[in-house]
Amino acid sequence: MIWIVFAGLFLFSLATYLLGRRKVVGAARAGQGRPHSLAGYHGAYVAIWATVPALILLIALVGFGHRLETAILTGDLPAAVQAMPVQQQELFVSDAQALAEGRQTSEQIYAADLQAALQQTAQKAERVDRIVRWGGWALAGVLALAGALFAFPRVAPQFRARNKVEGWVAILLVICSTVAVLTTVGIVLSLVYESLRFFSAVSPIEFLTGTHWSPQIAIRADQVGQSGAFGAVPLFVGTFLVMLIAMLVAGPIGLYSAIYLSEYAGRATRAIVKPVLEILAGVPTVVYGFFAALTVGPAFRGAFNWVGSLLVGGPLDGLGQYLMTVQNQMALVAGVVMGIMLIPFVSSLSDDILNAVPQSLRDGSYAMGATKSETVKKVVLPAALPGVAGAFILAMSRAVGETMIVFMAIGSGGAKITANPLDTVTTVTVQIVSLLTGDQEFDSPKTLAAFGLGLTLFAITLALNIVALRIVQAYREQYD
Repeated sequence: MIWIVFAGLFLFSLATYLLGRRKVVGAARAGQGRPHSLAGYHGAYVAIWATVPALILLIALVGFGHRLETAILTGDLPAAVQAMPVQQQELFVSDAQALAEGRQTSEQIYAADLQAALQQTAQKAERVDRIVRWGGWALAGVLALAGALFAFPRVAPQFRARNKVEGWVAILLVICSTVAVLTTVGIVLSLVYESLRFFSAVSPIEFLTGTHWSPQIAIRADQVGQSGAFGAVPLFVGTFLVMLIAMLVAGPIGLYSAIYLSEYAGRATRAIVKPVLEILAGVPTVVYGFFAALTVGPAFRGAFNWVGSLLVGGPLDGLGQYLMTVQNQMALVAGVVMGIMLIPFVSSLSDDILNAVPQSLRDGSYAMGATKSETVKKVVLPAALPGVAGAFILAMSRAVGETMIVFMAIGSGGAKITANPLDTVTTVTVQIVSLLTGDQEFDSPKTLAAFGLGLTLFAITLALNIVALRIVQAYREQYD
């Protein structure tokens, strides 16, 4: 039903736009003077006043209408319910609202007297819902009509409609910018606050330099494997190992594809190859995770097991025995699939940077008798090297923060310090998911460790992004 209201508001605003536009055009034709602004601005001015106040009310009704209904019902509960604890009162109100909406409830858990109270509250919830909804819609209609009646008489050729409309647009842009900034600040502050709670229980030195990660808190002194160790070095080692493998895949392929598209491919080929390559950027990371878990992992395991079977019994028997034990979940699988995901990212950035190299450098190289490959190798790439390095660092920061591919490719893994790509590792993002999955208490260092990891990861990616941007800015200054 709410979508019908929104559609009606849209049609009403469209009608007011056409009326405002028609009025100023008619006034101009009647000889009242040349309009200060285009007719579309006059129509837009009337439509904005007819739409914005009502739209704000409807959005508030959608976002807070249910809470208003809950507050009204909570303030007038039956006496038997008011004697219950607060949490049970909230459950009772929720069941009453569900019963009023025809949804399934836990009505059978209440005693006979409470069931009667539940039915009574459900009837009241239905009445309150009807009043809030219809009252809100009626008020929105009144606001829309009042806005149109306020703005329509002001439409005249001398009216500065463009200035007013651009003022509304400026306010909208300021609001959007403020929301973006405040959202970022809120995320950072919440992350810092919860991280400080964690570091009040665990030493930052132990966290950043410790080599044993076991975030389980022991309830009894004799519990095994519940040491509560929070040394995050194994997590960072696993994170950078997967990132390194990913960059070994994405770096060369992405850069070479960018060189081909920028220097060798014709217009027709570029128009086909570049969109096809960038299709990879639009694939959700969870799809890459499925690809890693169901295809790449078993394929790699089968290949290594086959090679191991050939080496068993020979001079490399130890290596063969090890390769025979390789499983699906390994750092190599996550790194390779993540590298495939990063190829369009590296390729697109590198292609833009290579195209930004002045053509005069290429022409000078050709004039000296250099071939195209020599020009690319000795002129274009050295000139674009700072920008390409910045693109690589941005790709590294994205690889460090990737979650789904790593989580689905290597699972929770074991926290260990290893440089073996065939071994099972874990990363910072995987541990964050593991620590926050399921029912958790946020007073425990085990759960708060996720925020400490998140803050550290945020600092690392922020540093990488700053370095990359500084490199790209230096490159731009060189050729601007």
